[in-house]
Amino acid sequence: MKIVVTGSIAFDYLMSFPGRFTEHFLPEHMQRVSLSFLVDTMDKRRGGCGPNIAYTLALLGERPLLMATAGEDFGEYRQWLEAAGIDTSLAKEIAGKFCASFFCSTDQANNQIASFYTGAMADAGQLSFRTVRDCGFAIIAPNDPGAMIQYADECRTLAIPFIFDPGQQCARMSGEELRGGVIGATIVVVNDYELELLRQKTGLSERDILDQVKAMIVTRGEHGSSVLTRDGRVDVPAVPPHRIVDPTGVGDAYRGGLMKGLALGMPYAMCARLGSVAATYALEHLGGLSHAYTWSEFRKRYEEHFGSSSLPASPLR
Repeated sequence: MKIVVTGSIAFDYLMSFPGRFTEHFLPEHMQRVSLSFLVDTMDKRRGGCGPNIAYTLALLGERPLLMATAGEDFGEYRQWLEAAGIDTSLAKEIAGKFCASFFCSTDQANNQIASFYTGAMADAGQLSFRTVRDCGFAIIAPNDPGAMIQYADECRTLAIPFIFDPGQQCARMSGEELRGGVIGATIVVVNDYELELLRQKTGLSERDILDQVKAMIVTRGEHGSSVLTRDGRVDVPAVPPHRIVDPTGVGDAYRGGLMKGLALGMPYAMCARLGSVAATYALEHLGGLSHAYTWSEFRKRYEEHFGSSSLPASPLR
């Protein structure tokens, strides 16, 4: 199965605030907020939803194709991704632009305040699934909103099964755009907050969404995730981390683990369990691409938390 991952390519500027953001918001003055948070540390890391998801798939034995636009500063990053087992032949560098940039501050309660500069991501609509041969499965992760809807249209037309993962773009996309991504998707993945935005903007209930897709997966942070199908709901617990370092990229790692399960032909609930294990590895490291593990280590951790499994001894199908 040829897996295509779409999504932003970005550099992450990760900062830590030694307090709690919520202590500095005054409810009676929310109509006029002017705050500055003095941070203790800042790290620049490779990131973006597309590479984060693709990296987890590569760790789990796949060689995904990353289809995304990047800036002139992508050269060294591309080499790093190729060395990690990711096919970047579908990634296009845009002249005169930089990669997208994610500026994120995290407080002591793991709350985050972030800004995102689009950069070369704005040109993602130049790419097309019509140029991809033999695509077996795809994920449409947060990216330029117009490109996301274009990709969904193309996948429907070309009969390519796809995951619609609107993520943080739920706040920017219109109800009509979000509907366009949901209709025809195989799976919709959102967190609990994004699900509420999706409902409000589209007017679709959970049942309405499930009438359009095979499954909807809702992630709930430390409370795990829920797999919803027309047959019912299965709750999957989170895997306890050995330490908590940084939540950046955790959701992307979950999606990578989920897709590995789909590539292996596993039931949705088991796919979600793979996602939980992958997410925890990311939570234990700074940024979305700092962790590493072997298949045997991953399999052992899965079985320690979820019991014996039908995971193969090798990640290869």
